[in-house]
Order: sequence, then structure tokens, then C-alpha cells
Amino acid sequence: MVDGAGASASPATAYDGGMPKTGSPVAIRFEGDVVQVGDRRIVRLPTDVSATLPSRGQVAAAGSIDGVETVTVVEPDGEKGHWLDVAGADGDAVSVDLAVLPTTQWPEPTIPVDLGSALDHSATASARWQAITPMARWEWVRWVAATRNADTRSRRVEVSISKLDAGSSRPCCFDLSSCTDPELARSGRLVAD
Repeated sequence: MVDGAGASASPATAYDGGMPKTGSPVAIRFEGDVVQVGDRRIVRLPTDVSATLPSRGQVAAAGSIDGVETVTVVEPDGEKGHWLDVAGADGDAVSVDLAVLPTTQWPEPTIPVDLGSALDHSATASARWQAITPMARWEWVRWVAATRNADTRSRRVEVSISKLDAGSSRPCCFDLSSCTDPELARSGRLVAD
């Protein structure tokens, strides 16, 4: 999920147990050590598990983390791997049992206040926003939030509205494999544990 500032927040969405109806979902199953990065608790996916995912970027998944049902987004680490926010997990290790979701079943991101306000002022961009997939909405939110510079962020909000007004579905030239959470990344890579 994404908070009002556009940074990742803990995966708190309840999961109803429904799985994708087409094909076999990619399984994300492993036991991993929880590490602290800044003020966040995360677990890195093992290399072999990460390699099975359909994207080097964000991937939505549903299932359980330490037996707690959830829908979450697996994040890229900027080095062709992935990690999960496990803020709610107890202990120093977690058991992960998730299945990758199709793009149409992604959880909705929380729209940052600045982007939401801009969408409210453009009927065309707002209509386009509603027409795109939840995955595409995550990309817009992450692109806007992937900077610490206030001027750059403001410009990205303006560009987002302009592109959505023009019919674009996704931000251009956005490296989906980079870790774009500015709280945990430097130069598109997850900072050291």
C-alpha cells in the first residue's frame, strides 16, 4: 500500500482467499529472516524465488505471511531481486505463502494527496485514471513518489495529469525494476540492511 506521502506502507489489506481463475498462479513460498532497513521491517525473497516472478518490478500477490491472510505488493530491490514489507510480523523470521495476482486483481494504491488533488481538478485525467488497471495506477503513484525533491515531485504530478489527459496509461521511461520507495532506496536500490 502507499501512504499519503507516496511511500510504501505495511501490507494490511485482508485477503478473502480467492485465487486467479486462469492459469496456475506463481507461488512465492519461503521462510526468511526479517531485517530492519531504516524504521521498516522487511524480508528479502530468496534469489531462486524472486527469479520465478513474472516481473523484475512490482508484483501483486495474495496469501499469507506468518499465517495472516493478506494482499500485498512485492517490491523490487533494484538488483533484480525483491523484498516484502513485514511490519506486522512478529519475530525475527517469517513464513511466506503467496500467489502472484493478475494485473486486474492488484490491490488499489493509496493515492498521495498531491496527485489526488490534481486528479480532482481534471475530469479527463480522472476518467483515464479510473479506466486503467490497478497495476498501472501503482506505477503512476510510485513514479510520483520516487523522488525526495519537492520540485521534481510537483513536476511529476503535473506531467502525470498532462499524460493522463492525453490518454497515456503509464508513465514513460520508468524503470520498474528499481526500488522506488524513497524511504528505503538510494539511486533506485534498496539500502543495505
